[in-house]
Amino acid sequence: MTASGAATPRATPAPDAPLRSDGDRRGDRPDAVTLGESMVTFLPSEPGPLEDVPSFARGIGGAESNVACSLARAGHHVRWISRVGEDGFGAHLVRAIGEHGVDTSGVRRDEHRPTGIYFRTAGERAVRKGEAPGADGAPLAEVVYYRAGSAASAMSPATMDVPALLAGRVLHLSGITAALSADCLALLEELTGPRADRPLLSFDVNYRVNLWRDHARAGRVLLSLARSCDLVFVGEDEAAVAWGVTGGPAAIRAALPEPELVVVKQGAHGAVALAADGTRTFVPALTVDVVAPVGAGDAFAAGFLSATLRGLPVRDRLRHGHLMAAAALTVPGDLAVPPTRERADHLAALDDAGWGRLRLGPGWTDADPRAQEEVPTR
Repeated sequence: MTASGAATPRATPAPDAPLRSDGDRRGDRPDAVTLGESMVTFLPSEPGPLEDVPSFARGIGGAESNVACSLARAGHHVRWISRVGEDGFGAHLVRAIGEHGVDTSGVRRDEHRPTGIYFRTAGERAVRKGEAPGADGAPLAEVVYYRAGSAASAMSPATMDVPALLAGRVLHLSGITAALSADCLALLEELTGPRADRPLLSFDVNYRVNLWRDHARAGRVLLSLARSCDLVFVGEDEAAVAWGVTGGPAAIRAALPEPELVVVKQGAHGAVALAADGTRTFVPALTVDVVAPVGAGDAFAAGFLSATLRGLPVRDRLRHGHLMAAAALTVPGDLAVPPTRERADHLAALDDAGWGRLRLGPGWTDADPRAQEEVPTR
């Protein structure tokens, strides 16, 4: 489907089909390719509104590069493709992401446009303009972007290597890229268009209210892109705000009839995967002692994709998503060291009662996989 809403045929592997990579690299073909802007992020040195913060710590942030880093740390061959400025911030991003084991050979430098940066405080992101604090009274994050005219906003079919983007077993995209510029949207439409040999297309809606001026158009664009992909991640709250869909997972699936699998994230309640054949798989979220809510959605997508690449059943894909998200929730920044594959497989294989008893806190990814399933924080 194009942004205008016209349906398009396609030939892609189903997300239920194994995409095994262990011991079979098939030359240099990546397990996954991710495309998107990464930025240098500045995090406050102490709590409070941005206007009162005296200093900031430098980090990196970007939904698609977060997914790439988590997949690489989980043992996959991953390539992140983007554009950065020919500046110190761009050099830092490429180096820092590469240190996670990600292939950054497809990142292009731009002499004329800068690398984007942003500032944020702790807390959940708002999904609506002027949204009030949550029920627990915790303030929402302040997020201020300086990314207009950035190097990544110049990504287009003409400036990027489309065959390289389609070279992996999975191509992971997000709705953030669509908001950056008309050229970026044109690139996403090119990548999600019909072709006989395209990889499995994974799409995280990632609705960012501060990036869109025309919110009605944002909804149309994001819906069109999602309907053109094979595997879609979307929050129940995102679907309500961006698309006006408020009838729960079944209504969201009805709005997205084309994808083979739609994963609806329901926050602390859990996540449900709805397949094209009508199969519905729900896995409750884990009990987690949260340090910071940043990066959990990207980590969930990475865990789900890792299990997909390994050919695991849908229930286990959801469980691996929750486990990777729990790793992100129990550290202060966007990126966490994931549990070892042995540890994650052990926990994902628990029966429903054992899964329900899990409590994960800071440091849980270092725990002995043979230890008791409940990991207290104190």
